[in-house]
Amino acid sequence: MFELLFTHPLWAWRTGTFAYASAWPRWMLFACIAVAAAVVIITLSRRRMLGGAKLALLATLQIALVSLLLCLVWRPVLHVERVRDRENVLAVALDTSASMAYDDGPTDATRPQSRLQRAVAALEPDTLAALQKTFEVRLFSFAGRTESLPTLAAVPPPGSQTHVGDALLQLLQTAGSVPLAGIVLVSDGAENGETLSEERLAEIASYGVPIHTVGVGAELIPQDLELEQVRVPQLAPEGATVTASVQIRHDAAATTRLRVYDGERLLAARELSLPAGSDLTSYGIEVPAGDSGTHDLRFTLDPLEGERDRINNSRAEVLHVPATRRRILYIEGEPRWEYKFLRRALETERSLWLTSVVRTTPNKYFRQGVSSGAELPDGFPTSAAELFAYDAVIVGSFDAANLSVQQHQSLRQFVDKRGGSVLLLAGHNGLSAGGWEHVALSQALPTQLPPRQGQGVQRATVVRPAIYAMESPIIRFDGDQKRNLELWRTLPALADSQPLGRLKPGAVVLLETSADRPAPLLVWQRFGQGATYLLGTSTTLRWQMRADPADQRHELFWRQLAHALADTAPARAALTSERTVYEDERQVRLEAQLRDANFEPINDARVELLVAPERDASYVVPMRLADGGNGRYVASLDAPSTGLYRIDMTAHTPTGEVESATTYVRRDDGALEHYNLRQNRAVLERIAAVTGGRYWTLDDLDQLAAAIPYSKAGIVERQTLDLWNLPIVFLTLLALKLAEWLLRLKWGRL
Repeated sequence: MFELLFTHPLWAWRTGTFAYASAWPRWMLFACIAVAAAVVIITLSRRRMLGGAKLALLATLQIALVSLLLCLVWRPVLHVERVRDRENVLAVALDTSASMAYDDGPTDATRPQSRLQRAVAALEPDTLAALQKTFEVRLFSFAGRTESLPTLAAVPPPGSQTHVGDALLQLLQTAGSVPLAGIVLVSDGAENGETLSEERLAEIASYGVPIHTVGVGAELIPQDLELEQVRVPQLAPEGATVTASVQIRHDAAATTRLRVYDGERLLAARELSLPAGSDLTSYGIEVPAGDSGTHDLRFTLDPLEGERDRINNSRAEVLHVPATRRRILYIEGEPRWEYKFLRRALETERSLWLTSVVRTTPNKYFRQGVSSGAELPDGFPTSAAELFAYDAVIVGSFDAANLSVQQHQSLRQFVDKRGGSVLLLAGHNGLSAGGWEHVALSQALPTQLPPRQGQGVQRATVVRPAIYAMESPIIRFDGDQKRNLELWRTLPALADSQPLGRLKPGAVVLLETSADRPAPLLVWQRFGQGATYLLGTSTTLRWQMRADPADQRHELFWRQLAHALADTAPARAALTSERTVYEDERQVRLEAQLRDANFEPINDARVELLVAPERDASYVVPMRLADGGNGRYVASLDAPSTGLYRIDMTAHTPTGEVESATTYVRRDDGALEHYNLRQNRAVLERIAAVTGGRYWTLDDLDQLAAAIPYSKAGIVERQTLDLWNLPIVFLTLLALKLAEWLLRLKWGRL
């Protein structure tokens, strides 16, 4: 119908440029229209008996008629560029990855078809035959690699990964030897090969070849749940509880259950409610780290009724629990009850090693938890290397004057450079009462400690968590927030609380007093590589002494606080992977960090990796110093088979020391294509937009053969299409004159 009225194809109008072929200047056209309009207005103004409204309507119709006739005299044309028939190549690239084998059609279909089958059926025979009238059509398939196809019947079996960017570049590189007019990309857009970065898209667009994308597959699958992402720390201390973050993709409201397994052993489970109106929902689930060793975790969602693909309901993660224990140094200036109960709470924690030093007389210290008699003979460490051997430091009722200027500088560097944490406790000689507001560490503290003189001490203090700190694992007695608040509310009152002073901009309040004017009680902030904490009470022992003997809230609080102090401190030798699970990818990228006893980077070590696959023989991979040095070493190793890989790093330093670290990764195959099943229309539209193509659906393919010839790539010819003889023009002239005649007939003014 469109071509019947406008003669030329719709795509010629969309891509063409309007112009006038007459040699007469365009200003003369506008002048003639103005003169004609003036003549019409003067002529009609003599017939005032019709009234102003009727005269205006007649003037509009007559001016429009005259203007259109004058435009036709100037010979309007359409300049278009169109490829020459049978002189150009058109590449049709068919996505044959595993996701294209998915059937997301109606569940009651008599003949179920996969996405690939529907795409082939839409292309042949009509669409392909129409394209072959204008182009030399070349067929290709792509998944992991791009292959030429003699016919659509020769489609290969599904591949393991989708590399859209690589496939397009490989096809575009043929443009230098053949006149490539365009590419038709038939895909569901499920790019999972990481080949479509913005840089790659810019490179694809630079070839100047339009890419028409054809979207296949449903954009919404209400009956499908997908475990989009799982994030678990690579390392966790023995016996700790880690929080795993999960993201679930869904297209409708649903209820499911998330289960976490270690092998076949169920570790945790949680009922999840997925709301309507959100296609991605995030949740956290607490998972016990368990004993030391490697834990091959599996996260699984219970399927919905009628869910077809259940593979994307599960994801694997690897959690490594090292056998080493984090070391905490606790120094006290006097024997006191808080020291006794704090030490009792931590001494049974398997992943923590508490070394305590109590000043009993001016020149004598009582040591507990030391590794040998030679450890800490003078009380507090006298050198930075000795102090940096610990992961966290707790300072109780200890006067700052007992330490030298150099020791105070080392304590500040322990936080800033080494990345450890320092906790200052209230007491007779703690915080401001011990002069800690005047030492080097005060710059790193989360508050501006008040002066020693005139500071008051509140008594009978009830503690409550700060509202914005409820997600902190330090103050979590229960996963349910209401239950957690109730457990804090029912704790016995403290005997005292010491003022902490004005908060600094980066301070985070975790606990506060519940008096008329609440005051911070437990505060922390990051500083440099580490963190500092302040606890403004010396009587948390009351949470144990005045509670039921079976009540473990005092012990739980101190264990969680101790882990927060120690677990974030970096080790001298660390080995990490880019991720713990590599799906359908052989190259595993690893990075090591090496530091000496003073936590200065080691840039001249000989570093090797011993890779032990689950099924194959072990092999050695050397590491090289990363660009920029700073103690960073990198390596990329080949993981040819699936399974769990143990990777041991050994570093030989110039001083003769040997450092080591271990990590684990898993290689999986065949699961990646089951994720991101929904058609990624945004990716396909983006490819078409940056290259000058267009996005199509399978239902629109009957228009494809008419649209693609109007391309600026390949061998093209410039055409000038006349517009004066269009049927729509004569119909418009007739309509204008007929409208005037009917109006005059109605008014009786012929």
